[in-house]
Amino acid sequence: MRRFPALTHKEFNVFKKLNSPSKIQDFLEKIPINFRNTYRSPLLALKLNEAHCLEGAFLGAAALWHNGMKPLLLDLKTDGYDEDHVVAIFKKSGYWGALTKTNHAVLRYRDPVYKTVRELAMSYFNEYFLDDGEKTLRGYSAPFDLLKFGDRWLTSKKSLWRISKALDDSPHFKMAPNIASRLRPADPIEIKAGKLVRWRKRR
Repeated sequence: MRRFPALTHKEFNVFKKLNSPSKIQDFLEKIPINFRNTYRSPLLALKLNEAHCLEGAFLGAAALWHNGMKPLLLDLKTDGYDEDHVVAIFKKSGYWGALTKTNHAVLRYRDPVYKTVRELAMSYFNEYFLDDGEKTLRGYSAPFDLLKFGDRWLTSKKSLWRISKALDDSPHFKMAPNIASRLRPADPIEIKAGKLVRWRKRR
């Protein structure tokens, strides 16, 4: 695997302390949510100290790469009525886990206890619902390797929209066919918990 580049940007010095997925996740938790529809590189996310789920996944993947693991993303695809979610995934001792940046009480970090990427993706299924309780998760991508984009994505000042589009267009797998009519809505207490947020949008 290609080594993490020798970058001189001081912002990346923090990666030296983030020597485990758990520590990377702790770091992501402290970064305020970016409420704008941007596609910032890890460098810009660090400089501005804010990130949404995709930018957090880029940042988490970069930190994993710095620590000797592949920078892999996993796209969680919905039925079209909800927003997709992207996580950075990693493998330890043969099991998959995930780093995630979210503002809510759900769709969070996953310990490396899942034998397959499908198992990992399915662990998010019952947490993924709209305010009326309708469950919306329908598919997931194959592990998406950021190494094929070189290393400019780490420090780019330009939008990483093209990488996001490539992820969206990459091979995806269905959770199960024709499942919508068989799904039980989330309970009211689950819906209430799903509305908890850590960061509130400034007016």
